[in-house]
Amino acid sequence: MRKELKEIQQLVDKVHGWLSPHEGITLYNLAKNCTGKGVVVEIGSWQGKSTIWLAKGSKKGNNVKIYAIDPHTGSSEHKEAYGKVWTFNNFKKNINKANVEDIVVPILKYSDKAAKTFNKPVELIFIDGSHEYDLVKLDFELWFPKVIDGGIIAFHDTVGWEGPKRLVKEIILKSRNFKSVKFADYSITYGRKVKKNSVFDRIRGRYVLILKNLYEIPYNLNLPKPFIYFMKVVVRSLQ
Repeated sequence: MRKELKEIQQLVDKVHGWLSPHEGITLYNLAKNCTGKGVVVEIGSWQGKSTIWLAKGSKKGNNVKIYAIDPHTGSSEHKEAYGKVWTFNNFKKNINKANVEDIVVPILKYSDKAAKTFNKPVELIFIDGSHEYDLVKLDFELWFPKVIDGGIIAFHDTVGWEGPKRLVKEIILKSRNFKSVKFADYSITYGRKVKKNSVFDRIRGRYVLILKNLYEIPYNLNLPKPFIYFMKVVVRSLQ
């Protein structure tokens, strides 16, 4: 297993994107654990780094299809940084090089347009599209009903980006439809959809939110890397 994960990491290191190794392994395991009761949906693929992790995990599990939704013209922050954006050619090249083209289904649409016609049950969704609060919330509201009971909803960039961070906090504090909330490395937060969570589930969700806030402190204070690593290990072990 370690050898395989190392090989995947070496592969995705050559793919442009923003995903830590620990986050990649988290996506790999979430996709690997999918049973086939629904498909995997990724909102925001960029050039395929996270898509490859999801696809490799799915291939190790039950070969659940990965629907990669992205217009490949960039979100507002990408356009601000890079100007005109077109990532689909690099996405296709990276997917083919990873030998996962047979399991990845690209959908070149914005997520709200894709949601209108998407009629498959979803077992795992990874939301990593636009980071403005209203747009992240829209992604969640449009796709949440498509997720099966017991399915996983994961958000990227829940640290450092106000939109995802705010939405995840609201969901954990207010929603009665989430349990088993966890976070991975610096910015992925995920949980399992349920019809109605318990008091214990809600308490645990708040506990994880506190841990997540503690996890951010070393980064915000620009503390030395060895101390940040130590804090990572400690906080992860407390989940």
